[in-house]
Formats: sequence, C-alpha cells, structure tokens
Amino acid sequence: MLRTPVLGGSHPESSGLSILVKQTWGALRSHWLRPERSCSLGPCAERSKNNALHSLWKGPASVRGGARQSPINIRWRDSIYDPRLKPLRVSYDAASCLCAWNTGYLFQVEFDDSSEGSGVSGGPLENLYRLKQFHFHWGAVNERGSEHAVDGHVYPAELHLVHWNAVRYPNYQEAVTGEDGLAVLGVFLQLGARHQALQELVRVLPGIKHKDARVAVGPFQPSRLLPTCRDYWTYLGSLTTPPLSESVTWMVHRKPIEVAQDQLDALRTLLFTALGEEEKTMVNNYRPLQPLMNRTVRSSFQATEDSAGS
Repeated sequence: MLRTPVLGGSHPESSGLSILVKQTWGALRSHWLRPERSCSLGPCAERSKNNALHSLWKGPASVRGGARQSPINIRWRDSIYDPRLKPLRVSYDAASCLCAWNTGYLFQVEFDDSSEGSGVSGGPLENLYRLKQFHFHWGAVNERGSEHAVDGHVYPAELHLVHWNAVRYPNYQEAVTGEDGLAVLGVFLQLGARHQALQELVRVLPGIKHKDARVAVGPFQPSRLLPTCRDYWTYLGSLTTPPLSESVTWMVHRKPIEVAQDQLDALRTLLFTALGEEEKTMVNNYRPLQPLMNRTVRSSFQATEDSAGS
C-alpha cells in the first residue's frame, strides 16, 4: 500500500550506480582516518592523515572537474528563500523493498523501481522521480560523518534517498548521467533518542558485515526515516561517488532525525572488505566538501535570528 506523507517545503543484483562504479570507476578517501572537512568557498585540497585510499577512489573519475559538484557547505544566511518551492511529496511502496547489502563502501537498501507511483515529487521537481535505493554515510566518531555541512557544522551520519527521472529516461543507468536525471533527498542523523524505523535495518547488519553480502529486507517504508519538519534546502549538484555525474537535484532537510549511540555504532561494525580479506572497518565513507562556485542554494523556509543557529 502506498503512503503519501507531505514533507514539503522541508538487486538482488546491484543498483545501476553500483554497477557503474564497479565496472568503470574507482575514488578518493581514506577508510579509517579521514581528513577534516574542506571549505566550500575554496579549492578542495585533500588533507589525508595517511595515504590509504579506498579502491572506489582510485580510478580516473575520482577527481572530477565541473561547476556543480557535491557535497557542499550550506551557508544559512547565503541561501535564498524561494516561496515558489512546493512541498515535497513522497509516495513509497514498502513492498518494493528488495534487499540490504554491503557495497564495499556503503550500507545500501535497494528497491524495485518498476512501480510508477513510488517516489518523490513536488519541491523543485517537475515530475515524480522513482525511488531506486537509499544509503548511509557515517564517520568513525560522532564529530564527523555527514557529507553536507551547514555553516560548517557536520553530523555523525547522513542518509541519501536516490530517485531517478522515469519520465525523461528509460532506466536508472541512463538517468545517472543525464540532465535532470536524479533527485536525492538528504537527511542528517544526530545523536539522541532511539529511532524505531532505523532499528529494523540495524537488525540485518550482522548479515551483511562483509563486502558484497546481501540479505532480503521487506516490506520497509522509507518515509519513516524522514524528519517531520517540512523545511529543506535545494541546489543543483552531483553524485558524491563515481561517476560523480552532475545530474542531481539535491533536497537536503534542515532538521535531522535522532538516532541512538548504539545504532550509530552498529553501522561501524560493517567492513569495507570481503570475507577472507584483511578486515578494514567501514567508517568515514564521505566525500570532502566541494566548492559552491556560482550556484544558488534555495530554501523552502525563511531564516530567522532564532532558526539560523538551530
């Protein structure tokens, strides 16, 4: 059954993106020791504490030029309130949830994207985008882990729900590299109360400890992972893993969801490595901040003196 909450103004095999990553690319990041976040106003120098890079970031597409790379540091006072932004509407089919798997870089949950009605619309989007997968990024410690930052502040983790434009493209793989091909909802995770929906996913993590491990999951309603606050920022950006395609309309929720310490720690039990390989803990799987360049960040809400610091 489809549920349609209003969130507005704020493979069995592998996903198409994962196939592209595995077949074509590699990328930049230390697994277990991560550099501090770069400023989005200047060049993004890699300041790693060691030279060990994840295999994802070792190919030619790991350093991508372009004027709209992600993630960015969202500067509250520089964002522009746009009253024309519509509420976001999500309509997800819980029964379309297929599996959870360890991609070797992320914890990812895949969905059957053949259903026309399961996705996100509204906001800056001209039509409904179908849900393909969601995944998490997190740090080794609670002081870092999210990909985006807000006024330089980062969170312990960040959730991305990835959707593709089925009106314009015949499949996810083509949408990945196409204009207006993808729409990603970003949600920050902060330490606080236990999150009941996340706990359902935490329970399957022991079964996917190693790279390429998969377990069946479902039904699962991803809208339960979204914050109740309706505020969001939106900007034009890119994927944060290879091929780093500049095809993404980002919608980053202002308010985080709360998760318990043991739930964050459960993510840190996963491994980058396959069974039989030297174990390397899956942490710090986020990309450094990228320059904003000449882009505009719009908000669905008006900033106030009180809200700017919240």
